[in-house]
Amino acid sequence: MLLNLKIENIAVIESAGLEFGKGLNVLTGETGAGKSIVIDSVNAVLGERTSRELIRDGSDSAKVSAVFTDIGKETEETLDSFGIETTGDGTMTVSRSITSGGKNTCLVNGWPVTVTQLRAIGNTLINIHGQHDGQALLNPEKHCGYIDALAGNEELLAEYKDAFHKLIATKKELDALYDKRDENLSRIDYLDYVIKELEDAGIKEGETEQLNKEKKLLENSVNVKKLLEKAYQSLGGDGGLSESLSECAAQVEKAAEFYDEAAGPAKQIRGLSFELSDATAVLRNLSEGFTYSPSRISEIDSRLDEIYRLSMKYGKTEADMLATLSNAIDEKSKAVSSDERISVLEDELYKHSDKVKKLASKLSETRRKNALIFEKKVSEELKFLDMPHVRFKAEIKETPMSSKGAETIEFLISTNPGQEPRAIAKTASGGELSRIMLAIKNVLSSSDTVGTLIFDEIDAGVSGSAAEKIALKLQQVAEGKQVICVTHLARIAAQADIHFKIEKVFRNGGTYTSVVPLDFEGRAAEIARITAGTGITELQLDTAKEMLENAKGNKI
Repeated sequence: MLLNLKIENIAVIESAGLEFGKGLNVLTGETGAGKSIVIDSVNAVLGERTSRELIRDGSDSAKVSAVFTDIGKETEETLDSFGIETTGDGTMTVSRSITSGGKNTCLVNGWPVTVTQLRAIGNTLINIHGQHDGQALLNPEKHCGYIDALAGNEELLAEYKDAFHKLIATKKELDALYDKRDENLSRIDYLDYVIKELEDAGIKEGETEQLNKEKKLLENSVNVKKLLEKAYQSLGGDGGLSESLSECAAQVEKAAEFYDEAAGPAKQIRGLSFELSDATAVLRNLSEGFTYSPSRISEIDSRLDEIYRLSMKYGKTEADMLATLSNAIDEKSKAVSSDERISVLEDELYKHSDKVKKLASKLSETRRKNALIFEKKVSEELKFLDMPHVRFKAEIKETPMSSKGAETIEFLISTNPGQEPRAIAKTASGGELSRIMLAIKNVLSSSDTVGTLIFDEIDAGVSGSAAEKIALKLQQVAEGKQVICVTHLARIAAQADIHFKIEKVFRNGGTYTSVVPLDFEGRAAEIARITAGTGITELQLDTAKEMLENAKGNKI
């Protein structure tokens, strides 16, 4: 329940505070006095879209704050989801500041929140119903939502929509795979060819470089063998360098027996003699073991030609060709797996389709059952609201399954005996739309968990007996919920538990709007003004007081 609302620098309201209570709270005032500004302020503190144009001329910022009490479980759960602590006593404070630069500062229980979070919290606190809601009745696409609200289909509808969207997503993916299947078959044939050719070739990284090196050796093999043999003869033959160095080492070693200073050179020479001897043995083995096949050059040329041919198709280097092979294997795997994916998706499509059909059937059943209840209850409400001959019907038509179900619902109405029900848009007047909307809101009020309802001139186009019935109906709704109503009708104002007068005043060259709570005398004067306009007489005041007294006894 909205306990109080404080408005600062909103439009022509410099500062105003409203203390609301249980039951029916009414706001009245002359046209242009600023009643809509109060509603705009409530919208702002609930997180609805607003504009810097709302800021009072000459001010840099505006602020709206509100205190709520007896907040419900849904509000507490929403606060918890945003990590906002509750006060423990069922109260909650909300504020929103707007600067001329467009900055918004929103606080809930002192915690900063985004406008989106504030809107989510606000949706659990107050429902605002204005003249535009009557226009919603003209749109058949919205009618099904009223039946779902009465049926409590929120969870069922959410489950259905989730299953339906999964069905659509699965079908979309499956259709895409079907479209690509023929292309994949052709692609797989090509990939098989690429994979076989590269795997059969057995490409190895660095192979070209190794083959060219081997070819160069073979092309110089005769000269290499001669050089190796000649070098061996120079080192290891009779009188060769190896033998001479060994003899030299022996001579220096002999001298070192008598001359200590020769021991070092002797050791060095002997070491060189051993190394040279080893090198000589290696040269001998290389010379004797060096063989080559003239046909090997032809084999190398053939292999290099094959690698070159493949490089022209699959990549310049061996690494590029191996990468092409790896990519081809991966692509083939994906192409082959698409058939497996098709099989999986076909199973999923069947399961999703079956689930959607079952949920759609369940949803249709609840809608048809509750549509009959809705028709009866709305008709009863409309008869009370001075539409005794009304026939109200919720027409259900089967449709292909969509995200909303397998049917459409459109409200039809007949206001005259003998006339078949027709679409509301073609039948109902503005005043009738207001009464139909009020009837619907009253029917749905028991299933609405929001504790505060605001009616912004929902009585437009209504007068006489119908106005009185609307007043009584608003009072009836107010027995279970807090109702705040902006009205121009004296009969509704008379039914109020709390009455505010909104008036525009001019001082110091400026325009200001004030909000004044009225006592019994003030209410009588305001009701007389609503009824008679200017120049109120004592008789009109007495009549207004009588209306107030009668209202006490007429409350349902």
